[in-house]
Amino acid sequence: MSEILEITMLLCFGASWPMNVIKSWKVRTTKGKSLAFLCLILLGYVAGIASKFLNPAYMASFSQKWYVLFFYFLNFCMVGADFCLYFRNRKLDRLAEKEAAK
Repeated sequence: MSEILEITMLLCFGASWPMNVIKSWKVRTTKGKSLAFLCLILLGYVAGIASKFLNPAYMASFSQKWYVLFFYFLNFCMVGADFCLYFRNRKLDRLAEKEAAK
């Protein structure tokens, strides 16, 4: 039962990340974004993934519960994409500031 609840949590968080990545791609700005927030989320997913690998009970039943770890990795990748877009958008913000200063 705890795995089902954990997957539900991961799905709920994971459902919002594709929308966030698409928005980051479209708006082309870092306004309203927090790099610290993205770093904390990434760190949280790393901790969750590490906890699975360090849990002997989970690893003993890995062949039956691999899907939980899959969702951690999937969410990590989506947040990672948003993290990368942050730097692209920050560069675009700086270019726009230079253009506006001319």
